[in-house]
Amino acid sequence: MNVEQKYELGDDASLLLLDDDEPFVRRLSRAMERRGFSVVTALTVSQGKKLVEKSCPNYAVIDLRLEDGSGLEIVELVRLKRPDARIVVLTGYGAIATAVAAVKIGATDYLAKPADAADVMNALIANKEKKPPPPENP
Repeated sequence: MNVEQKYELGDDASLLLLDDDEPFVRRLSRAMERRGFSVVTALTVSQGKKLVEKSCPNYAVIDLRLEDGSGLEIVELVRLKRPDARIVVLTGYGAIATAVAAVKIGATDYLAKPADAADVMNALIANKEKKPPPPENP
């Protein structure tokens, strides 16, 4: 698939990327912009809260563990302000209990790191009724 391909993202292609790994955020931000998103980034929970309060995104990719708290706080805030938002939680600390907690409070999907832009894109635009395929390398 051509990385430059634009996707059908609806009328609002706003995307929040929240992760404390700054190089990862820069790379993912560029990749998601090439796919048609209007990206804002944050490196902390407090920055994420300010961005969501100012303008809640239609899409969000949120790291679970951040230096100043849990990304789940932002998942809850986005879900409260925008019930139809598509939210993907990323973490390097994959655990079934955490995945269940993330989905219960409103995450659309949950990806373990390392996840690339294609994985994130597939999770963000996946058809809600369609189940994702199992990972190739579990």
